[in-house]
Amino acid sequence: MSEAPAPRRRTPAPPREDLLAAAMGMIAERGLEKLTMAALGREVGMSSGHLLYYFRSKDELLLQTLEWSEGRLGAARGRLLAGPGSARERLAAYVDLYVPDGHRDPHWTLWLEVWNRSQNADADARTRQSAIEGAWHRDLVALIAEGVSRGEFREVDADRFATRTRALLDGFSIHVAIGLRGVSREQVLLHVEEFIEDGLVARSP
Repeated sequence: MSEAPAPRRRTPAPPREDLLAAAMGMIAERGLEKLTMAALGREVGMSSGHLLYYFRSKDELLLQTLEWSEGRLGAARGRLLAGPGSARERLAAYVDLYVPDGHRDPHWTLWLEVWNRSQNADADARTRQSAIEGAWHRDLVALIAEGVSRGEFREVDADRFATRTRALLDGFSIHVAIGLRGVSREQVLLHVEEFIEDGLVARSP
């Protein structure tokens, strides 16, 4: 009498964070256009249907991956803002963290795609995107207000100056991320430094 075949063992699904890290790795290595449910499934050993159970759609996968990446950036931002140094030095570190590393920076590539898709996003997705932007804004407002209180910066409306600064950073960062000719990361950092020096840094009497 032949023996019954041994039951096939199920391979446990990787934790959600591992899936998001894998998605981000694929964007960094192969570009966003190569990130499909099927390709990610092959990367992590899961079916497309199983991934859809986790994420429901590619839009949701991209947004969750962006939230995961922003969580890592937020932790780095928190460490540098709480670290030693003057408010001016920490503001420079904030700007350095904000601006893309260069053309096709994976985080900025993902950010641009999520915001492009947000034209048709539901209220929940828009709220989550606003939370990402709000975290960057609140930290910048707090840092500017600290510098003002210490006399390092001029007496400015911290919220208003932060809004203008981030608009400048976003515009330049998009140019860097898409590889616009004549706009390098180094040039952007110099432009932003000049803007901060002219509008924020206190003048010596």
